[in-house]
Amino acid sequence: MGTSTRKKVLVFRELPPDQLARLEAQHDVTVANPRLPEQAAAFHAALASAEGMIGSSYPVNEALLATAPQLKVISSVSVGVDNYALPALAARGIMLCHTPGVLTETTADTIFSLIMASSRRLVELASHVREGRWTRNIGEELFGWDVHGKTLGILGFGRIGQAVARRAALGFGMPVLYHSRRPVDVPELAGKATHAPLDELLRRADIVAAVLPLSNETRGLMGAREFGLMKPGAIFINGGRGATVQEDALLHALNHGTLRAAGLDVFATEPLPMDSPLRTHPKVTALPHIGSATFETRHAMAVLATSNLLQALAGERPVAVFEAAGS
Repeated sequence: MGTSTRKKVLVFRELPPDQLARLEAQHDVTVANPRLPEQAAAFHAALASAEGMIGSSYPVNEALLATAPQLKVISSVSVGVDNYALPALAARGIMLCHTPGVLTETTADTIFSLIMASSRRLVELASHVREGRWTRNIGEELFGWDVHGKTLGILGFGRIGQAVARRAALGFGMPVLYHSRRPVDVPELAGKATHAPLDELLRRADIVAAVLPLSNETRGLMGAREFGLMKPGAIFINGGRGATVQEDALLHALNHGTLRAAGLDVFATEPLPMDSPLRTHPKVTALPHIGSATFETRHAMAVLATSNLLQALAGERPVAVFEAAGS
């Protein structure tokens, strides 16, 4: 490390003990989760002297940053950075790190699980058995629909979108269409995944999976017009960010349009409010944002985030600095 000077570090979401120990060995660490009432005061007090922060799933807005005059780096235990005031960070020269790569395959597993569950009605039929309603062989009213061979449309074709495409094209023989800013060269998917304009993808795909980050361009991207373009009986999956979907439009497509089903791991407001119609909708398979929620992956994310922070505080270039598109 370039310096032995101990810095003030604020941990705003609990880390695994081994990663917390790495930080405490080199820096003065305060652990304070602002979501917990008994720790909120300590969190806000620690901001005044914090030079580094590490955590996730808490909005770090411009007002909060104004109370952290010494802050040099934030290490987010996440890939997405929509909780951070990016213009304010840039204006202050505060480095933002994140954790791409380590959760790619796990999140793709989750998204493909939603594709399977939504098409084969797995959650609904598991409840059918659990609740004692399986008293005879099921009839057509409970049949699902094949996944293999169907056309999959993927919105967003970064690491996770490509991992979903591999599962679909190589494992299930699914033709893949994808929409992104530009075509992406993935040799193992040559001839199996085709770049397409958004409207064409929506019209042709049997299943549409959104794997989009949240940005000014993607916020509310899927609205009434877009759902209206989807073919009769299509299924919509969202494993990216909830706010890329206009949820009222999705509900209308489920209730009054021809959308067959939806599988959702993300929502505009999380946790999903109790009064949200999506929570109990018979055509919706809803998950509590579990894309990367396995023991192995969450630990790997914490390791990378901790390494990012330690490297930044030592004056080194971290492994994974967030770089805004076009920067």
